Amino acid sequence: MAKHGGFPGMGMGGNLQNLARQAQKLQQQMTEKQQELEAREFEATSGGGMVTAKVTGKKQLVSLTIKPEAVDPDDVDMLQDMILAAVNEAIKAADEAVEKEMGRLTGGLNMPGLF
Repeated sequence: MAKHGGFPGMGMGGNLQNLARQAQKLQQQMTEKQQELEAREFEATSGGGMVTAKVTGKKQLVSLTIKPEAVDPDDVDMLQDMILAAVNEAIKAADEAVEKEMGRLTGGLNMPGLF
């Protein structure tokens, strides 16, 4: 048991500086990974491939493809549902990728507000 307060096994000064450097390195890695993920595109389809949506990691819709046979003037509701499903699934894929990649960096620590 340590005679002094603080964390066991951690001396004064040098270890705190080392810890600060490690934290700074982690912050830089997280920033780089977040930028990488924000630039990535995520794709999802619905209606058996009739509608395809692409979003960025920033959750911005960048592409929406609708096959002509999906357009039925008598059933616009179905087309709208397919569009919503494809967009929401692409956003979900982006969210899951962000959580997975950032979780790898943080070792599963919950760090609210960072991503």
